[in-house]
Amino acid sequence: MTTPAATTDLSALPTLSTELSELNEAQLNELASAAEALILQVTDVRALQDLRVQLTGKKSSLTGWSKQMGKLSSDDKKTYGGWLHQVRSRIQDALTEQQQQLEVAALNAKLASESIDITLPARGGQKGHLHPVTMITQRMQQYFIQAGFNVATGPEVESDYYNFEALNIPSHHPARAMHDTFYFDAHYLLRTHTSPVQIRTMEKNEPPIRIICPGRVYRNDSDQTHSPMFHQLEGLMVTESSTFAELKGLISEFLEAFFAKELTVRFRPSFFPFTEPSAEVDILDDNGKWLEVMGCGMVHPQVLTNCGIDAEKYTGFAFGMGIERFAMLYYGIDDLRLFFQNDVRFLKQFG
Repeated sequence: MTTPAATTDLSALPTLSTELSELNEAQLNELASAAEALILQVTDVRALQDLRVQLTGKKSSLTGWSKQMGKLSSDDKKTYGGWLHQVRSRIQDALTEQQQQLEVAALNAKLASESIDITLPARGGQKGHLHPVTMITQRMQQYFIQAGFNVATGPEVESDYYNFEALNIPSHHPARAMHDTFYFDAHYLLRTHTSPVQIRTMEKNEPPIRIICPGRVYRNDSDQTHSPMFHQLEGLMVTESSTFAELKGLISEFLEAFFAKELTVRFRPSFFPFTEPSAEVDILDDNGKWLEVMGCGMVHPQVLTNCGIDAEKYTGFAFGMGIERFAMLYYGIDDLRLFFQNDVRFLKQFG
């Protein structure tokens, strides 16, 4: 709501009808004092602007008297000019000061009306939580870290050498067709697994090596159980005495710890270019059906040699699993795509 402009009484002031030559210094000072008193009475910015126009505008007495200066003698011009300047300065200063005070008062009033009580509790604040894929990743990592493994990471944009060649998958190998790779050019691609991290680690470190490699990977596949981007956790152990029996024991204990119950686990012979022998790992569900959960095997001697490790002295084993796959089994979810649709109704169930 706009405040109406206040009215001001100028009747007591000398007006344009009074000739400049008929005024003296005392009268002009009286004019200035009266104008200052009127200005102090104004409590509205709009009213103050109206008063400014009446006191100093084009139709004001001060402006009219300034125009009469041309009729005066040289001495009178100097005298009256000084008086008028003094009066105008006093009025302008009073107007400026009052406007500043009114603006400050208006601002303070606005701030007071819009003040917020910061001691009040927040309105319906909800505590956030981690994404279910992140929680499953942390659950997996916790087991292997306690088992003496370190977490290793690497680039998601990889070279063909680290993603395939060093892993015993040359350009003519049919296993490349299983990966549905996203290529940038003939040499670079989005990694299809986190195995390149294992190669980079073996190149830079002497055995013994115990690492897990969690991270995002990319394959050109999308349906109820596949996504173009998903997460893997792979593991590698290289020592002078690593055995398949040790691998079986580690994985069996991990699966029972992860699902927090006793499980029937089987290792089914399979093939991977970078491990020999290789196996798929299955668990028996509550309905008596076998579920494939991960792959594993002994590191192929050629892979060790590619990384500068003596394959006659050292042996190793590796394993890999899809994190979303484990999340689906752990939470009883039948569509992997739900993890990436950002539906709050779905995600808030995992708080």
